[in-house]
Amino acid sequence: MLNKRFLTCPQCGINNFYVKDNQGNRLLVKVDSDFQIIPVNNNETLDGFNLDELFCLGCSWHGTKMKLKKF
Repeated sequence: MLNKRFLTCPQCGINNFYVKDNQGNRLLVKVDSDFQIIPVNNNETLDGFNLDELFCLGCSWHGTKMKLKKF
């Protein structure tokens, strides 16, 4: 993930998000400039997580990846 640009929250501007699964577990993610959701920890998988809704770690914003802002 080094030297890669990530999309940011439209409300607070950070690039750290999480997604949830059906049990409410959270997975920390980032979204690259191609709108691909990437787990922060390389050894984790997106399997079973709802990728249709992102939650910002810096504020109360949540929504789809398409609403994120470029850098």
